[in-house]
Amino acid sequence: MNKGVLMNSESKHSTAAVIDSAGEKSDIKGLLAAAIQAGASDLHINVGLPPVMRINTELVTMESEPLSAEKVKNIVLEMTSEEKFKVFERKRDYDFSTALDDGSRFRVNAHYQKNSIAISFRLIPNQIPDITQLHLPKIVSELAVMPRGLVLVTGHTGSGKSTTLAAMIGLINSTSSKRIITLEDPVEYAFENIRSMIEQREIGSDCLNFASGLKHVLRQDPEVILVGEMRDLETTGATITAAETGHLVLSTLHTINAAQTVERIIDIYPAQQQNQIRAMLANTLQAVVSQTLFKRVDKPGMVPAVEILLCNSAVRNCIRENRIYEIPNVISTSRKIGMQEMDTSIAEIYFNGFVDKDEAINRSTHPQKMEKLLVPENRVSFLKNIQSLN
Repeated sequence: MNKGVLMNSESKHSTAAVIDSAGEKSDIKGLLAAAIQAGASDLHINVGLPPVMRINTELVTMESEPLSAEKVKNIVLEMTSEEKFKVFERKRDYDFSTALDDGSRFRVNAHYQKNSIAISFRLIPNQIPDITQLHLPKIVSELAVMPRGLVLVTGHTGSGKSTTLAAMIGLINSTSSKRIITLEDPVEYAFENIRSMIEQREIGSDCLNFASGLKHVLRQDPEVILVGEMRDLETTGATITAAETGHLVLSTLHTINAAQTVERIIDIYPAQQQNQIRAMLANTLQAVVSQTLFKRVDKPGMVPAVEILLCNSAVRNCIRENRIYEIPNVISTSRKIGMQEMDTSIAEIYFNGFVDKDEAINRSTHPQKMEKLLVPENRVSFLKNIQSLN
C-alpha cells in the first residue's frame, strides 16, 4: 500500500498538498473533499490508522494522524442521528448515503471490526454517466430500451455495476417518456427528470425493504423498475414477477459470469420450486451483462471487460431444461447477434492498448489460451474480426 503517493505523476504535487491539508482537519467533510480532489473512488476509515483512499485500484494512505475511536464514532453520528446510531450499534452494519455542501455524494457502509467502528465511503459521481463513454458493447444501449423483461448487470463489488445501471437509466430518461421507479439501498446517482418521470425510493427510509417496495411498485404505474440488488429469495421472486407482468426490470447480482448468474437465481429456491423458477426465468430473462474493471495503462482510469448473454431460444432452452453448463458454448458461437465472452472482451481491451498483458492473462477465464492469443502478430486479425462482427 502506498503512503501519500499517487500513480498519476502529473497530479502528484497538487494531490499531496490536498492530503496534507486534510490531515489538519478534524471533520469528515475535509477528508472526503481531499479524496475527491485526489481522484479516489473509495475512502476507508479505521480506528488507529490514517484514512486510506483507493485510486485506480491502488490503496493510498493519507498523510494524516491516526483516527481515535471517539473521532470515528463522531463521524458516524455527524452523518446520521442518535436514533439511527442506536440501530447501527444493534445491527453492527449500516448502509446509508451522505453528501457534501457542493453536492458530491457518497455511498457509506459503517460496520464493526475488532469491536471498533470502521467506515467505507464510495464516491458517487454527480454527473449521470453517458453510456457511450463507458467502453461498453453497443448492445447494452439496446438493452436499456427494451419494452419488457429482466436485464441483470453482474460482477464483484467495485466492478462498475451501479455506473452501468445509472447510464442505462440516463439513456432511457433522455430518449423516452417513461415512468421509472428505483429501489436502492442507499440511493446512489441522483436523477433529474428529462423526458421521463423518475422516483427514487431508498430502503429503510422510503420503504421497509426491497421485497416490500416491489410488492407495492406494481400499483405505482411504472414502465421501468430498477432493483438495487436481488439479495434474497423474496426479493428475487418479486423481481422476476415484476418482469413477468410486462415491465422492464433492471437489477444486479454479485456473480462473475452469465452461467453463474442463472445458477445463483435457481439455487436460491428450494429444490421443489426449482423447475418452476427455471420456467419463469426462461420466459422473463432478456440479458445478463457481467463485467469487471481493469486499470488502464494508457492513461489514468478504469476500463470494463464485459460478458454479454442474450436470451435467444437456445439460451431459454438451456435454462428451462437445466443445461446451464451449455450457456458458455452458446455465448461463444453467438457473437454475430451481440453475445460476447469475457475473454474476448479482455483480449479486445488489451489489443486496443488499454490494459497490461500480465493482468489480462491472469484475470482471464482460460489463462493458457489467453497467453497464446495475446501476441503481436494476432493483433490486426483479432481486431479486424471483432469489427466485422460488431
